[in-house]
Amino acid sequence: MSSNDWKKRLGVVYSTNPDFNYTTPDPAPQGGTALPKEKQKLRVSIDRRNRGGKQVTLVTGFIGSEDDLKELGRSLKVKCGVGGSVSDGEILIQGDLRDKVVSILWDMGYTLAKRGN
Repeated sequence: MSSNDWKKRLGVVYSTNPDFNYTTPDPAPQGGTALPKEKQKLRVSIDRRNRGGKQVTLVTGFIGSEDDLKELGRSLKVKCGVGGSVSDGEILIQGDLRDKVVSILWDMGYTLAKRGN
């Protein structure tokens, strides 16, 4: 049954060769591939979409493990004194705290952190 799962093959152009056997690519390893803080290109922006008019500060562009992202999100929430969450590789901080988040990231060693829109 797993060899006939069509959802994994969406967007694949098939060959007319009868001997062709499609193989799925191996997923990229998640652990141990974190960039050092100095090379992380973090983008700090504001988002208002699908939030009932509320503003949130988004931190995107983190490359590393999910645990490291959650730890960074937790420390940002504590230092800003607000709530938030970590989901889909993004850190959500409640409110418009772009300048404060960028300065905190710079103090933590993320020198390539930039303020977006």
